[in-house]
Amino acid sequence: MASLSAVLCVHNEEDKLEACLRRLRFSDEIVVLLDRCTDGSEAIARRYANRVIAGEFPLEGPRRAAAAGAASGDWIIEVDADEAVSPELAREIRSLISAGPQADYFQVPIDNFVGDHLIRHGWGGSFGTTSVARLFRRGAKSWGVERVHPSVCFQGVEGPILRHGIAHRVDTDIGDMLHRFERYTALRAADLCDRPRGGVASNVFRALRRFYKCYVTRKGYREGDWGVLIALMAALYPLISTLRARLESTPTTSLLVTPAHPMPQDVRWAEIDR
Repeated sequence: MASLSAVLCVHNEEDKLEACLRRLRFSDEIVVLLDRCTDGSEAIARRYANRVIAGEFPLEGPRRAAAAGAASGDWIIEVDADEAVSPELAREIRSLISAGPQADYFQVPIDNFVGDHLIRHGWGGSFGTTSVARLFRRGAKSWGVERVHPSVCFQGVEGPILRHGIAHRVDTDIGDMLHRFERYTALRAADLCDRPRGGVASNVFRALRRFYKCYVTRKGYREGDWGVLIALMAALYPLISTLRARLESTPTTSLLVTPAHPMPQDVRWAEIDR
């Protein structure tokens, strides 16, 4: 029978991690990668995970690749600490991989919450998504080296989107959303300094297209004022990132500590098997 590994990358998530890990006990193995954690995340991870990797992984792509590479299961379900796998999704995944699917990766629906408010429509433009390929055969998924939202490549055949989804507590409130916007644009600006893409004028038009796509095509208007806010965040993300890359001569966040390259050369990691 095919085995399943649940994989998480964690940075100081002690307030969310335990609830997330409890919902992953349907898997055969839990792998947690701790990136520069200074809180109680490691103690929580060691209570639930079969394998814990602790160290410094400044780039998101290599960080996710290292976590997936530590998994031993035939299949991997990739989860973040602020997400919850429903019991229905857990049963669907186990049934799917037991049946020996011909596909190699599957999109999983995402239900995004801001606080307790579920927002179903209007997500997009690197600021949120309503589905993502989180279930895949080991080795079928690879990541780029961008600091935020790394590019993703798949090998094999894509299957149909799953019926049940993951609940994602994307932000606690609007202030948290704005803080995320500041962090994302700083990281993206650093990527653009390494690999420039487009100018201000082209990103103004890109912002207009993104707003229309999120608010109209993806029906953000059905969410009322929330739809306006999310469409604005998605639209302004590439434009503000470009302006920050052009106008700020030094990084503005402690996360911008490593230039983009295939794998951090200063990685220090320790492995703890349960």
